[in-house]
Amino acid sequence: MLTREGRPSLADGISLGLIATGAVSVAIGAIVAVVSAASEVFGPTPTVPMPVHDVELTALDDVSGVSAATVDSALVTVPAMPSGARWMLFLEVALPALATVALCAGVWWLGVSLIRSRPFRASLGWMFALAAILMIAGSLLGQFAGGVGRAMIVQDLAAADPQVEDVLWTLLVRFDLAPVGWAFALALVAALFEVGRRLQRDTEGLV
Repeated sequence: MLTREGRPSLADGISLGLIATGAVSVAIGAIVAVVSAASEVFGPTPTVPMPVHDVELTALDDVSGVSAATVDSALVTVPAMPSGARWMLFLEVALPALATVALCAGVWWLGVSLIRSRPFRASLGWMFALAAILMIAGSLLGQFAGGVGRAMIVQDLAAADPQVEDVLWTLLVRFDLAPVGWAFALALVAALFEVGRRLQRDTEGLV
């Protein structure tokens, strides 16, 4: 609801302020997650979830009602991890986090713009467009980087013991396309702001 001066009401202003603050909090959380991942990956004993070839879970053999159990991933600690693999695993976390920060920046600026009764700023369109691009690139490239990093680990371990490849996948990349769908939605939002900005400019020209 707008006041007579065209400003949001007190309740709307508080709600928009909370949304903007929440966006900043999420962005900070994403940055903290990247720092935490960096300390883990570049630490002396990094532990990495690795895909395995359907290894049987013998711990459930004696459980009634369970006919068979297998695991498709395992946490593997690799102290002598190659530096290239470390960087790839870091990018797996950092690239999606970058998209999250960009999106949160757009949401924060949108909240501020609504509080100031200027929702159709030119900057909002390109900020959401940039967030959409980063979301597609960050999700796909991040997942690909993670797969390549794990492949580098397996290759390094197999050089000392070729039987490692019988347990760990040599190369397996699992793509989650959900962020791509969200990216298209963000692109639509960016186009909406651009159309709104043009309509606002045309309307102001008629006054």
